Amino acid sequence: MAWKKSAKGSNKGSNKGSASNGPAARRVPMREFSRSLPMSLLRAREAVMRQFRPSLRHHGLTEQQWRILRALTAVDAIEVTELARTAFLLGPSLSRILRDLEARDLIERRTAEADLRRGVVSISAKGLKLIEVVAPTSEAIYATITRRYGARKLAELQAMLAALESTLAELEVVGEGGDEAGE
Repeated sequence: MAWKKSAKGSNKGSNKGSASNGPAARRVPMREFSRSLPMSLLRAREAVMRQFRPSLRHHGLTEQQWRILRALTAVDAIEVTELARTAFLLGPSLSRILRDLEARDLIERRTAEADLRRGVVSISAKGLKLIEVVAPTSEAIYATITRRYGARKLAELQAMLAALESTLAELEVVGEGGDEAGE
């Protein structure tokens, strides 16, 4: 069944909550959309990234390109599939991003010696120089966020997010692997 959006808009700011208010007042057996954990995390991410985007744009970088370069600074070299997992990017997106970064000489690609089907990526000298140029602005933004939000609260938030991630990593995800024969 397809739902049609009301021409009247949402019921935002109204104290009326009856079912007669149309689609905006529909009762569904789940938490309010704006209070869902994924939406809360996305809003927080957006608030943080809004601080960094102007600097990235100034240096001709997208968020995803910066994520890749930052990930590459932590390793000497990494297989493309592991880089995709580390940077939380899908393979096709990563392929395009790597092609763009390679064209700008910010990364270097080669095949893995043990398996010629696998690609290995590392940051280039030019990529490291770009990181060094962007880093002071990035750290200044972090300092502003820390001053505004509070160092203790930020450390607690990082710890809570890490705990949430590890707790959820232990949960079995319905419909995802693990239920195949032989496992």
